[in-house]
Amino acid sequence: MNFQQLRSIREAARCGFNLTEVANVLFTSQPGVSRQIRELEDELGVEIFERNGKRLIGLTEPGKGILHIIERLLLEAENLRHASQEYAGEQSGTLSIATTHTQARYVLPQVVQAFRSSFPQVRIALQQSAPEHIAEWVISGKADVGIATEGLSQFKDLVSFPCYTWSHAVVVPQGHSLLSLSRSLTLDDLAEHSLITYDVGFTGRGHIDAAFRDAGIDKDIVLTAMDSDVIQQYAALGLGVGIIASMAVEQGKHHGLQAIEASHLFAPNITRLAVRRGAYLRAYTYDFILQFAPSLKRGDIIAALNEQV
Repeated sequence: MNFQQLRSIREAARCGFNLTEVANVLFTSQPGVSRQIRELEDELGVEIFERNGKRLIGLTEPGKGILHIIERLLLEAENLRHASQEYAGEQSGTLSIATTHTQARYVLPQVVQAFRSSFPQVRIALQQSAPEHIAEWVISGKADVGIATEGLSQFKDLVSFPCYTWSHAVVVPQGHSLLSLSRSLTLDDLAEHSLITYDVGFTGRGHIDAAFRDAGIDKDIVLTAMDSDVIQQYAALGLGVGIIASMAVEQGKHHGLQAIEASHLFAPNITRLAVRRGAYLRAYTYDFILQFAPSLKRGDIIAALNEQV
């Protein structure tokens, strides 16, 4: 039994049993992957995968249990490597952060700047995507930390922590009719205009949809994007009223936009930070987490990481 065999089993499950993809991930050949899998099955005396001819089509019942053990073994091997670097006093390495555009653009710059002052030899790799991809990257070990608003608390293999609360704001060009209202903005007011906001699953979009749905009001979303800057750019062109994260409003000044308070219209959003359950975190990773969310305590993070589900 060796680590290459274990990785071949794990990646086969992750890649939907496509051995060509597994070979690409592991930088080897497809026959080599097949051999590693078969050798481990022969050694264990158990069929891990169901097959249709030579093609893998799923996990056997014993294979599902074995896969869980393999994932634990590989996680502990990675933890061992991180721990040895820590005990050797190494202050260098790479901190990989998976997050959304809004967090990377508007929230993280000051945190990253402070972190780099404390750990100048640690390289930071920012990866931006949708919350579900962020979760996948943290679970797979491709990212050390995930930061997003929606969904991170739904994955059993992740431990996530609430960091801060924020709301949405409405942005319109100068002179827009919504700016002349003598009262607070309502959902009915917004429904009279074309809307521009985030893609489904991004940056609190679920709370926007829920507010209109619960009020029984139809909305006309004519354009969606992942990027707050893109939403503001199109709102500035007069294509619709923008609904964006409150932390992105400052950028609107550069587009000739004006912001309208909308925190009363939509439920508050909670940004969460997630790490892989059972992972060994380097000291500088704890430092980053505590700079991003000062309300957290290292002892609570450690206890949550080691808690059995």
